[in-house]
Amino acid sequence: MSSLGPAFADRVLGGWLGRIAGNMLGKPVERGDLWTRERIDGYLRRAGALPLTDYLPEPADESDALALRPEWRRCVRGRIHGSCRDDDVDYAILGLHLLETHGFGFSTEQVGDLWLQHLPYLQTFTAERAAYRNLVNGLRPPLTATYDNPYQEWIGALIRADVFGWTCPGDPRRAAALARRDAVLSHTGNGVYGAMWAAALISAAFTAPTVRQAVGTALTVVPASCRLARTVRRVVSLYEARLSWEDTLSTLAAETAGLGWIHTVPNAAVLTAGLLHGDGDFTRTIALTVRGGLDTDSNGATAGSVAGVLTGAAGVPEQWKAPLEDTVRSAVLGFDGARIGDLAVRTARLARTDAAAGLATLPR
Repeated sequence: MSSLGPAFADRVLGGWLGRIAGNMLGKPVERGDLWTRERIDGYLRRAGALPLTDYLPEPADESDALALRPEWRRCVRGRIHGSCRDDDVDYAILGLHLLETHGFGFSTEQVGDLWLQHLPYLQTFTAERAAYRNLVNGLRPPLTATYDNPYQEWIGALIRADVFGWTCPGDPRRAAALARRDAVLSHTGNGVYGAMWAAALISAAFTAPTVRQAVGTALTVVPASCRLARTVRRVVSLYEARLSWEDTLSTLAAETAGLGWIHTVPNAAVLTAGLLHGDGDFTRTIALTVRGGLDTDSNGATAGSVAGVLTGAAGVPEQWKAPLEDTVRSAVLGFDGARIGDLAVRTARLARTDAAAGLATLPR
């Protein structure tokens, strides 16, 4: 467990800022079957924005504008005034509310209850929407994840994992166990492993000396033979063989072909490549990750969370955090317009309270 003093609070705030900024960066091009790596870079070249060092620029022509998600006008540089609402941020907020309400001993059933009470059905997607529907129809976990749910290994559970890493600094196994308890409401197999890996990755970022070591530590919490672990190890091996970022992603795209652009495994490859080639630099990390394509806003959010924990809020460049105006939009009941700084304070408080409770139970 890392020290939970002022530096810890700054790193938790860095995680929140990074998650929101990375999500905002990727949101306009969130459609991996349309916005390929080549198309994203073409957009950036036409707008004179390569290398990418800020939020996406205004589209250079009408065809680009028409292809972007409709929210782009609130997500490109010069137009951002606080964060846009997005499920990648809603679930981080909901996870915080879960721990504040039920503590670290929460049950999977309590996760489902909180969804029904605080999250609008139409703001859920794929596996989460299937699980939500199953809850309303009276099913209980783990059947909520498996009944009439073809999205069980998609990326939804992974995007819900950050808060478990932020509140378990330096304890990746515990972070992964909490993420698993949340994930099995809606996911199975690699969908669950992705959440466990992401939570452990963020937890490890508080204490690991390098992002490479954080990635390695995170792999220890999932079965070595699962496809997620094999894919992440493959990215690591290509990185250590000094293959370029571009060639690494081309190789992994061929090896994961057919899974689809929202599946956990190919997105974990894009995310791992962005983290390794970003090498702890906040801007480079989220820029490479979003340029990698697929589920751009989800990958950008998780990459930003890891990079933000590594650098702390003080190390997040001003062009990423100033436009957020310390304000987050959210569909979670009671949280719309919340202050990002307040969410971070509450997250750090949970970790400190939990750590103090753990120390109090140690034999004297």
